Amino acid sequence: MQKLIGCILIFLASMGTGFLYAADYQKYLENLIYLQQLIYMLKGEMEYTRAPLGELFGRVSVRVQEPYHSWLNRLEHEVEARREASFPEIWNQCMEEELAVLHLRAEHIIILKELGNSLGQMDTRTGTGTLHLYMNRMNLEIEKTREALSSKKRLSSCMGILGGLFLVIVLI
Repeated sequence: MQKLIGCILIFLASMGTGFLYAADYQKYLENLIYLQQLIYMLKGEMEYTRAPLGELFGRVSVRVQEPYHSWLNRLEHEVEARREASFPEIWNQCMEEELAVLHLRAEHIIILKELGNSLGQMDTRTGTGTLHLYMNRMNLEIEKTREALSSKKRLSSCMGILGGLFLVIVLI
């Protein structure tokens, strides 16, 4: 009886692990979509208000959730203070420290850093064009992630179930 209960618990735990990995993939896609929406908000504020970057970050930060809220607030304060650092340095430092909890892939971090490198050196019209290009690039990345998502979710769920079955068979 104890073996049966142990086998059931092992099977359920490994199956749950597989489903947790699948949920992590879904959460990653949602983070990318939210990041795209945040950039869209920045673009809208830039077009509408034509305010400086520090003020734009402050305006958008009140409408977003964590960790984006703290990232934009920190960007606002750092840009306003401008302690002998260039905008790309400020952008990269704030991004690495505040958005580390998102566990973005290297290619998405590079894309976000490229946005910071080109954003601080332009006028409003060029800045909105850059944000528009970044949004298009994010659309492509989101579509690639969506295509891979279904297969990764299915694979992680199946691997969890098969791993549980394997452990149960080995233990019997």
